[in-house]
Amino acid sequence: MKIARVAATPLSVQVTLDAAGISKQASLSVCLVEVEADDGRLGHGITAITEEEVVAAAVNEVLAYHLKGEDPLAHEKLWERMYWMLSPRGQTGYAAHAIAAVDVALWDLKGKALGQPVWRLLGGARRKVPIYTTFGFGSYSREELAAAAKWWTGRGHHHLKMVVGVHALQRRDEPLPLGDVIAEDARRVRAVRDATDADLHVDANCSLDSFHAAALARAIEPCGLSFFEEPVKENDIPSLLELKKQTRIPLAAGQNEGLAWRFRDLISSRSIDIVQPNVVIGGGFTQCVRIAAIASAYNLPMANGGAWPFHNMHLHAGLANGGTVEYHYASVKVCEAIYGRLPEPTDGYLELPEAPGLGFSPDPLRVKELARKPTSHGKGKA
Repeated sequence: MKIARVAATPLSVQVTLDAAGISKQASLSVCLVEVEADDGRLGHGITAITEEEVVAAAVNEVLAYHLKGEDPLAHEKLWERMYWMLSPRGQTGYAAHAIAAVDVALWDLKGKALGQPVWRLLGGARRKVPIYTTFGFGSYSREELAAAAKWWTGRGHHHLKMVVGVHALQRRDEPLPLGDVIAEDARRVRAVRDATDADLHVDANCSLDSFHAAALARAIEPCGLSFFEEPVKENDIPSLLELKKQTRIPLAAGQNEGLAWRFRDLISSRSIDIVQPNVVIGGGFTQCVRIAAIASAYNLPMANGGAWPFHNMHLHAGLANGGTVEYHYASVKVCEAIYGRLPEPTDGYLELPEAPGLGFSPDPLRVKELARKPTSHGKGKA
């Protein structure tokens, strides 16, 4: 079996978040990748939280030419080739996204060729994975957040995550100075804590400096948070280490890191407590298996951060040290718009499919319709 074709499709997908009787519009950019073998079988991959147009160009104009004619089952060989093609000097960013999308497609194709789901090929550690639900987006008011927290908890979602520091550094002074942003964040977290007894996480998406991250952590620590995700800009290790001195809230990071050496440094420095590789962002399944091995060697737990649960559940089900998977409501809606019906959580778990590969594929008619719409032009990272 040889690779006959590799093609990427950039999409900006608009969805409606309709939880708790509250309707909010959201959009996320994704880049789909399709790898076709010479026997007609297809593998499908995806990447997101990036510039979909740039990644599509990297795949279509660079990688596609160098992967044609190769054995699609040789994922180590192909990952290494893609690395030296796009990241020869250790660059992360768009290169890691492009590699991830192709690698996920190759694993999907491998599963179909061998008649096994990806999670079994990765090790088959468990048939279902625990989830936490990202529900608390910046577009919600304080009162809406509390209502949504009650709604999700009432439907059996007992591990919840909300965002804080929304675009704080990116838009400093517009609309609010950072001090005002985190003061309101603290009130929002307390409103959610008063509304539910669910396990609660917060995520700053690397949008705070170390001073304001520490101030926010001190303000919300009494709420008994399970982890603070990406609290500081750039996952800066010295800042994370300083923050650990100032709060008892466990720190998590890694969802947007592109290469394994970054995880090595985050883990070996003990600057984080929870390791968060994401297969659709951080180099695909091939690299995330390596990252999971580093986490295991250092006895640190893993959790999926950065959304896309239906792809990441294979990693966490496959590996013995797999952890919780992020049921990110906006990304779930985007996936439904692309793939159609997908697994739904039951009693806090997602059950893994027995179908070969990922167990789901893009609906060609849905993708064709979505592809007619404009791309995000830099505005699709939520």
